Amino acid sequence: MIDQTAAWRALAAHAATMRETHLRELFVGETNRQARFTRRAAGLTLDLSKQRWSTETQRLLLDLAREADLPGAIRRLLDGERVNVSEDRPALHTALRLPADAALEIDGEDLVPGVHATLDHMATMVERFHAGQWRGATGKAIRHVVNLGVGGSDLGPLMVTHALADFRPSGVHRIEVHFASTMDGSQLADYLGRLNPETTLFVLSSKSFTTIDTLSNARTARDWLMTRLGVEEGVDDALVMRQHFIGVSASPEKMGEWGIAPANQLEFWEWVGGRYSLWGAIGLPIALVVGMDGFRELLAGAHAMDRHFREAELADNLPVQLALAGIWNVNFLDIRAHSILPYDGRLEYFAAYLEQLEMESNGKSVTHDGHEVGYSTCPVLWGQLGPNAQHAFYQLLHQGTQAVECDFIAPLRRYDDVAEEATRAHLKSQHRLALANCFAQSRVLMLGDDAIEDDGPRPGHKRYRGNQPSSTLLLDRLTPATLGALIALYEHKVFVQATIWAINPFDQWGVELGKKIAGETQRILERREGIEAMDASTRALIEAAWAAEE
Repeated sequence: MIDQTAAWRALAAHAATMRETHLRELFVGETNRQARFTRRAAGLTLDLSKQRWSTETQRLLLDLAREADLPGAIRRLLDGERVNVSEDRPALHTALRLPADAALEIDGEDLVPGVHATLDHMATMVERFHAGQWRGATGKAIRHVVNLGVGGSDLGPLMVTHALADFRPSGVHRIEVHFASTMDGSQLADYLGRLNPETTLFVLSSKSFTTIDTLSNARTARDWLMTRLGVEEGVDDALVMRQHFIGVSASPEKMGEWGIAPANQLEFWEWVGGRYSLWGAIGLPIALVVGMDGFRELLAGAHAMDRHFREAELADNLPVQLALAGIWNVNFLDIRAHSILPYDGRLEYFAAYLEQLEMESNGKSVTHDGHEVGYSTCPVLWGQLGPNAQHAFYQLLHQGTQAVECDFIAPLRRYDDVAEEATRAHLKSQHRLALANCFAQSRVLMLGDDAIEDDGPRPGHKRYRGNQPSSTLLLDRLTPATLGALIALYEHKVFVQATIWAINPFDQWGVELGKKIAGETQRILERREGIEAMDASTRALIEAAWAAEE
C-alpha cells in the first residue's frame, strides 16, 4: 500500500510543519515563487504558486510518484496496455486523437485506421448536414439535431458545443444541436413541443445501447415521429427511421435491432470509457457545431497534451504537477473539497463535466488488488462559473469552516475578432473585468486580511483567514485546440492520482449497481409485486407512488 512507503511517511512528517505555514509566509520567503511553480504547455499556463506547498513538498511528492512507478504507468496507458484491470482491457481514449500517420498496435491490430475510418464517416455525415443535403422523410432539410444520451454521452458533447459555439463555420446550412438526458422526459418534452418533426433528427448515443434513460427518450422520440410523419403525413416508417435517426454505440447489433440504418451507425469501442468518449463518434454533436476541421483541431490540442504527458519530466509535467497538488491537499492537508471556477461564460458546463470525469473515475475505496484503502481518494468536486459563484458560495470559501481547493480557469484574450470597434472595446473591457475578479479572488483566498489595504481594526465578521489553496489555469485563447488540451490535462491528472492511490479510474461498478437496483425497483413499480422484499422506507415510497396513480 502506498501509505506504508517511506515516501508517504516523509510527506506526512513534512505536512506536520507545513500545516502551520500560511501562504502569505511562503510568498514572503520565496521571491521567485511564482516562476518556480508555473509551467506551460499546449497553449495553457498553469500557476501552482498559490498551493500550500514548498519546493521541498514538491520534491517529496515527486518521490511518491516515482514510488508508485508513475513514469511506467504513463507509458503503459499511452502504449495501450491493460490498465483497466477489473475489466481486463486497455483504456485507449488517447488513441481517438492520434493523427492518421500514427500507429498503435493492440493484440496484433493497428487501431488508428479504424479510428480514422469512423472520423471520415462522421465527416461525410457532417458535410451532408452543413450542405443542407440531409433531408427528413418529407424532403425538408434537417435543421435541428437532438442528442439523446446520458453521462459521458451527454456531458462531454454538451460542454464542448457550448464552449465552442463561437467557432461555427460560416457559409454552411446551420444546424441547431440540443441535448436531452433526463429519464423523466422533461427535456425531451420541451423539444417535442417546439420542434418541427419534418426537420428534426435524433442521435442515440449509448455505448451499450441498453441504457434505460436513453432508450426511454428514444422510444418517445420515435413514437412522436411516427405519429406526426407516419400517421399524419403518410410517410413510410422505414423512411422515417432512415432519415431521422443516427446511432452511436459499441454495439452495432443492438443499433440494427432498434432500427438504425447501417449507414447511420457510428462505432466506438469497448476500450473507450463513456466519460472519455467525446473524442470519437460520441463527439458528432460537436462536429455538427464546429465542423470537422474544428473537431480535428480539438483532437490535435488533446494530442499535444498527450505528447507533453508522455515526454515532459515529472517536475515539468502539467498533469503530473496538477495531480500532485491534489494529492498533497487531500492526503496530507486534509482538504477534501475541490471547486472548479471558470471565468468565461462559454465554460458554463465545464465543472459538471469534471464532476463526472473525476468522481466517477476516482470515487473508489478499493485498490487494484482488492484491499480497502486506508487513505482518502477523490475529493468532493463541484463548481460554477466564477462570476456567478461569487454571489453564491464564495462566502464559504472566504469565511466558512471548510478548507477548499479551487481551480481558477480563464482565457487571456477574447473578443479580438469582433468587427465593430465600439462593441469590441466594450466587450474587451468586460473580459478585463472577469480577469480582474478571477485574479482578485485567488489573491484574497491566499492572503486573507493581508489583501486589504487598510490598517484599521476590523470586527470578527470582517476578518478573512486566507490560506485557501488554489491553482490558476490560463488559456492563451479559448479555441478548439486549447479546449482539447485543457480536457486532456484533467483526464491525465485523474490518471496520475489513480496511479498513486492504486485504484482503477476506468471502471464504475457503483454506477452499474445503481442501474441494476433501479431496474429491479422499476419492475416492482410496474408489476405491483415483489414489494415484500423491500426495506420499510422503500416499501412506503413505492406504495405512495402506487397510490398517486389511482
